[in-house]
Amino acid sequence: MNHMNNQPVIAVTSGEPAGIGPDICLDLATCDLPVRIVVLGDMQLLQERAALLGKNITIQPYQPDCCKPVSEILEVCHIPVQIAAQAGVLNAHNATYVLQLLDRAYIGIQQGEFAAMVTAPVHKGIINDSGIPFSGHTEYLAAKSATSRVVMMLAGGGLKVALATTHLPLRDVADTLTAELLTEVLTILHHDLQQKFGLLQPRILVAGLNPHAGEGGHLGHEENSIITPVICRLQQQGMKITGPFPADTLFQPFMLKQTDAVLAMYHDQGLPVLKYASFGEGVNITLGLPFIRTSVDHGTALSLAGTGKATSSSLFAAIDVAADMIRHWKSD
Repeated sequence: MNHMNNQPVIAVTSGEPAGIGPDICLDLATCDLPVRIVVLGDMQLLQERAALLGKNITIQPYQPDCCKPVSEILEVCHIPVQIAAQAGVLNAHNATYVLQLLDRAYIGIQQGEFAAMVTAPVHKGIINDSGIPFSGHTEYLAAKSATSRVVMMLAGGGLKVALATTHLPLRDVADTLTAELLTEVLTILHHDLQQKFGLLQPRILVAGLNPHAGEGGHLGHEENSIITPVICRLQQQGMKITGPFPADTLFQPFMLKQTDAVLAMYHDQGLPVLKYASFGEGVNITLGLPFIRTSVDHGTALSLAGTGKATSSSLFAAIDVAADMIRHWKSD
C-alpha cells in the first residue's frame, strides 16, 4: 500500500464524462482528510468542466512517488476520453473510457498503489448501448476480482442498511431468497463489519420479507421456512443477529439504538428509509470484495452536469467512509 507521508491514497473514478461525476470530483481539491485523493479521468475534460463552472482549481498530473499536494490542487491520473465529452450529452463511444477508469483503479489496488476505490456515477444504459454488457459497478468489480458474492450496503444518517437482494423485479424477490443466499449475505455482512469497520461483535437486525414479518405464516411463509432458521443457525455460531422483524417497525430509534446494521430483504424495503435519513449524504459500500470500494448514492444527473447545481456531499461522504474503513481494515 502506498503511504507517501504516511497517507493512504484513494483512487476516485470520475465516472460518466457527460454526467456530474467530473463536476463533483473538481470539489475534491478542497478535501481536507488524512488521505491523498487521486482523481482518475481525462485532464482536459476536467479543465474544461472547471472553466464551464467557473472553478479556479489547479489540476496537475498524478505522480505516484511525490507527496500529497497542497490544498486547491487536484491530482489527476490522466486517462483520455475517446470522444470529447459535452456536459449532459451521452456518447456511447466513451463507454470503454468509463470502464478504463475502473480497470486502472483496480490495478492500482492490486499493486498496493491505492488503499481504496471511490466511484462517481456511471450510466449503465449508454455502456450497454455501446455493445458492452454491463449491469453495474458492483457486478463489474466482483467479476474482475473473481468474487462470487458481494453485498450492497448503504450508510448515512446514522444507519447502515444492507440488502439481501438488489436490482430485481419485486415478483422475483421471494423466489431468489433462499437459505443459502441469506446465509452468504449475513456471513459477508458480519465479516466485513468486523474486518472493515472494526466492530468486534456486530449487532445485526434482520427484516422480514412479508408484511408483519409473515404474521406467523398467515401473510407468507418465508420467515418461518427460510429467514428464522438461517438466523438461528448463525446465532449458534456466535453471531449477534436478531429477527426477522416487520420492516414497518424495525426502523425506529429504540430498535436501531442497539444495532450496527440492518439487513433488508429487497431494495425498496431498506433504501427509502436510509435515503430519507441521510439527506443526500448516503454512501454505497460494496461488501465482500477483497478491497475497499465506496460510491455515491446517486446517478449521473445529466440535467445538472455543467450547471453548478450538483452537490458533492455524497462524494465527500464516500471518501470519508473509505478513509475510516482504511483505518479499521484487518485482512484475514
